[in-house]
Amino acid sequence: MKKFIFKTIFWIFILLIIISSIILGLGYLKYKDAVNEISIPNKIQKIKENNNYTKIEEISNNYKNAVVAIEDHRFYNHNGIDVLSIIRSTYVNFRNKSLNYGASTITQQVARLLYFTQEKSPIRKVAEIFVAFDLEKNYSKDEILELYLNLMYFGNGYYGIHDASFGFFNKSPKDLSFYEATYLAGLPNAPSVYSENDELGEERRLQVVNAMKKYGYSDE
Repeated sequence: MKKFIFKTIFWIFILLIIISSIILGLGYLKYKDAVNEISIPNKIQKIKENNNYTKIEEISNNYKNAVVAIEDHRFYNHNGIDVLSIIRSTYVNFRNKSLNYGASTITQQVARLLYFTQEKSPIRKVAEIFVAFDLEKNYSKDEILELYLNLMYFGNGYYGIHDASFGFFNKSPKDLSFYEATYLAGLPNAPSVYSENDELGEERRLQVVNAMKKYGYSDE
């Protein structure tokens, strides 16, 4: 009986290795197809040509801190992926038998926004990670964060912090108050939900505030 169990575990392990290798290979091919069609520098240059593209120094510190706290509080300490978050999300997904709980870092989200759709698949996730590694290798953390803040969707047709800041509060991103900054930082998680429901929007804003306190990004 023990021999049978050992053999079963062994072959399951081998099968997992084969499946993982296939996913890794297909993910790499998807990544290469994407960056060969248009390189990362060219892709980023096109984004920066937008008239409303906002440099990071033109964005309030409260807003930048709020985004990092709620989206990826270890952003300045990882190399593109957050291993602890991946382990946690894998456990939660396995327990819930779903793929609803993600572990994407800000860098991974930039990679997805640059090249991929919201499709939830292991192959897309692997391709996203390869792009994320390229971004971390060739761009500073602030450059990556700047891209993220200009690519996010906030609801009501607003893409990027410039349009969202003027659209919701009629002011530039550098002039956002603490309340306004934390409100906007919470929207991209579910734009159509939080931007259209004041009560849920406020609940999400308070989650952002608590994350800022928890991870040392604010003492307000």
